[in-house]
Amino acid sequence: MDGSCVVAAIERQAAVLASKAPDETRLKALKYVVHFVADAHQPLHGAFADDRGGNSYQLQAYGRGTNLHALWDSGLIQAWPGGSQALHGALESEKALTDTGGSPANWAEESCRIVVTEGFYPTGHKLEADYAQRWGRTLELRLAQAGARLATLLNSTLGTR
Repeated sequence: MDGSCVVAAIERQAAVLASKAPDETRLKALKYVVHFVADAHQPLHGAFADDRGGNSYQLQAYGRGTNLHALWDSGLIQAWPGGSQALHGALESEKALTDTGGSPANWAEESCRIVVTEGFYPTGHKLEADYAQRWGRTLELRLAQAGARLATLLNSTLGTR
């Protein structure tokens, strides 16, 4: 690892956040930590370089062309049955089961394992009718984990100031 991955970025920015750097610098680090922790939990950030993390994997989904990365960034969330309130409810239910531990490297490894699971890449570059149902629990889990782990990281990084 040459330090240019999301894991190293989380560690670098958390160190800045914990430092006595000026508030403006620490605010910027906070924004990066939030973004990068979310990235580590989005499975396609642990995907294959040859398809640019799903960005080059074009498919038809919900009546339009998109790519697999965008589908996991927002498409599945926007198409969630019952809308954002239903997704919020699902995440609330998931919170009690969420593992808040591990390291950024563990979180990225979890994403890598998800991406190589059979059926993660839709066959025929078309979203199958049951794809969202089949992967919905994974989406819920990754969103809940990202939030809980971010909170744990921020609490441990910032301590009691």
